[in-house]
Amino acid sequence: MLRRVFNVVSGIVLAVAVALLIAFAGVRLIGLTPYAVLSGSMEPQYPVGSLIYVQEHDPASVQVGDAITFSLESGTLVTHQVYDIDAESSLFYTQGIANVDENGAIVHDAAPVPFSRMVGVPVFCIPFLGYLNAWCTSGTGFFVIVSLVGVFLALSIAVELFGGRKKDGASSDGVRGAHARR
Repeated sequence: MLRRVFNVVSGIVLAVAVALLIAFAGVRLIGLTPYAVLSGSMEPQYPVGSLIYVQEHDPASVQVGDAITFSLESGTLVTHQVYDIDAESSLFYTQGIANVDENGAIVHDAAPVPFSRMVGVPVFCIPFLGYLNAWCTSGTGFFVIVSLVGVFLALSIAVELFGGRKKDGASSDGVRGAHARR
């Protein structure tokens, strides 16, 4: 019984772990890079705590109204909407669609974005997964995950050593004693 329960729980844990591994790292194999959304400047399109998946994209094919992810001079990544493009100077003019003034008008970003600072375009977004991604990549989250893997391995060994024994001398495969019938 203990072994069955452990097998079910371990199967569920393994499925969740594989799904998260694909969501956080596996997508890189198909050219997508996940980023956690940490501010509300693009809500409701990209809510705080979402995980957006960004794909490299040719800056020349970006159009007004598209969202782009770009790097500021400080190295901070930002995803905002393009409201104007200066193709001759290779500059995007961007805005956070939720950044509004007291009259409700969208406030444009202070500085234009050079084409060379564009990381890519968001392809899709999964709400709330960014919170988990940010936690897993923090020091505390990483420590907890490594600790849980250790506990899981210890439990697996304990179940293997002690979970298969029966009270009446039957082995875990149902054969009693040392002799088998023909």
